[in-house]
Amino acid sequence: MNTLVFDIETVPDIAGGRRLYGLDGLDDAAAGEALFKLRRQETGGSDFIRHSLQRVVCISIVLRSRDGVKVWSLGDENASEAELITRFYQGLERFNPTLVSWNGSGFDLPVLHYRALLHGISAPLYWDQGEINREAKFNNYLGRFHARHTDVMDVLAGYQARAVQPLDQVATLLGFPGKMGMDGGQVWPTFLAGGLDKIRQYCETDVLNTYLVWLRFQQMRGQLDAAQLTTELSMVEATLSASEQPHLHEFLAQWQAASAAMPATDPPLNAPIISL
Repeated sequence: MNTLVFDIETVPDIAGGRRLYGLDGLDDAAAGEALFKLRRQETGGSDFIRHSLQRVVCISIVLRSRDGVKVWSLGDENASEAELITRFYQGLERFNPTLVSWNGSGFDLPVLHYRALLHGISAPLYWDQGEINREAKFNNYLGRFHARHTDVMDVLAGYQARAVQPLDQVATLLGFPGKMGMDGGQVWPTFLAGGLDKIRQYCETDVLNTYLVWLRFQQMRGQLDAAQLTTELSMVEATLSASEQPHLHEFLAQWQAASAAMPATDPPLNAPIISL
């Protein structure tokens, strides 16, 4: 079975905001600030923009297939939102994978739903709940308790909102790098400054953290034994080491440093095998 771990990064949908709220005459930065202010007024404090007004600017993937492990961001920096989302759903059609995310049920997938609706993107396999494949009635991407999509955050929290934890903290506790120089709050100003390349790099490190936490979760639930976990971790290390991308080498270096600082376990769970 192929496993596809994904993460998205978004910015305010300025064009949509102008249509809904009459923000014509404002530049993108001012229109974005207006959307944040309107949202704070709606919520009484939070400026987290509604899912339907989150414009997707990056989708990063870790794909574990029989060919190994691959990490990348869909499209290039010039790709439109419609192209990114189309590529995502085409990947599901091609690989028929198990989807893995961190807060995908609460954020990433609903955003993709609304934005795919906006762009008229068809994704029959994803939406199938038994109409095409009878087995999908009992195991599909939309069922919260189904295995076709595992929101690791949601599962570890026991589906209780008050038990939800941030990926950065969980990854760091497990001896993985966690956040590397950026967080979600910096995506919009970085985008305005023309730093989409930095956003894509950040998203790729986030999805790598998710995949590493997923591997530990797979061990916890008995799907990987200690030797298999070591093999899977080594495969990730080899992928990062062979990459020509500096941010992936930095991720490996920080992983090595974080693992070295962890209390000793017998056998060690996370220690990288490959040296830079």
